[in-house]
Amino acid sequence: MNHRIVVLGAGYAGATAAGRLAKRLHRADVEITLVNGDADFVERVRLHQLASGQELKHRPLSGMFAGTGVRVQVALVDAIDVEAKTVAVIGEDGSETLAYDTLVYALGSTVADYGVPGVTEYAHNVASKRAALALRARLSELTSGATVLIAGGGLTGIEAASEIAEARPDLDIAIAARGGVGDWLSEQARRYLRTALDRLGVTVHEHTDIARVGANSVETAAGEVIPAQVTVWTAGFAVHPIAAASTLEVSDSGRIVVDGTMRSVSHPDVYAFGDAAHVAGVGGKTLRMGCATATPMAWQGSDALAARLTGREVPEAPIGYNTQCISLGRRDALVQKVTDEDQPTDKIFTGRTGVRIKQLICAAAAWSVAHPTMMLPSRRRRIVVTTSVTA
Repeated sequence: MNHRIVVLGAGYAGATAAGRLAKRLHRADVEITLVNGDADFVERVRLHQLASGQELKHRPLSGMFAGTGVRVQVALVDAIDVEAKTVAVIGEDGSETLAYDTLVYALGSTVADYGVPGVTEYAHNVASKRAALALRARLSELTSGATVLIAGGGLTGIEAASEIAEARPDLDIAIAARGGVGDWLSEQARRYLRTALDRLGVTVHEHTDIARVGANSVETAAGEVIPAQVTVWTAGFAVHPIAAASTLEVSDSGRIVVDGTMRSVSHPDVYAFGDAAHVAGVGGKTLRMGCATATPMAWQGSDALAARLTGREVPEAPIGYNTQCISLGRRDALVQKVTDEDQPTDKIFTGRTGVRIKQLICAAAAWSVAHPTMMLPSRRRRIVVTTSVTA
């Protein structure tokens, strides 16, 4: 019987993994099933653009994986039994149980509310296509002078605030951050960021801890009330609770603990890539969630899995960083060069140069996913271990 690989999630990590495995392994030896809740590949790093009114390229998974041997199944993951090696999914035709020999877990992350009252009831987010479209619809209802508050001063918050401010200059846009907005950047980058936000008319509330979200305002821990007819919550991400509900070893945040080859430390027939994986990068620091690490994790983990199945040497090297890219609307961007350990350097690119670099990186990431087997020439390998990757 062919070795059954089930890949959960078709974001940057999961879609990349499915395509790379199809490239590395011989179709006669393996069955690869890619399970995703949406029929399309969603460019998550562009969802702030979708929310602001722009259209994104339609990328059906069925077309992307046509002719690769990967079977795409549109369904939601309901449960995982890592002892029985099964996954329960719910699709259009009802519930189904998928058996696997190797599981690739790449379900990503969603918005984290940290228990703040009112977030679930009143706040919007851009963590999914559905959420971005809901925010888009709400923004279209706003009249001139309406207030929009972005909660969170990280990459997502900055990009969302910039995009909405550029698309709707008639709105009153503000950011509220628990710390400083962009405070992890170099001093030069922070100065540029502040100038860009000022140019876009974005009000910045730093060191502002939001304690409650209401229908038309937020309340801070200090008791201040900030007007917000629309609140966009970008204060952090949380992983899907399915992994923590299984017997997989997970971190305090619910991410699957893996080794340097992205293999579960508790269940060697399970691999985890992307936001759902807890792994140390260069310098021993846990890799942060994001596209910047999701794709390299998929490359490394897929190559390691294919090597084990075909009896080759298993590649393993810590993953490092290179840049952090922040779009500031469609006509401006900030690219911060960082060390392998993700520490900012003095080198930045801004303005049109920054835009070109940012667009090139985003386009390359999407292209590599949309063309899953278009990699460097590599002969497919025959599986020599067909029963278990632990053999």
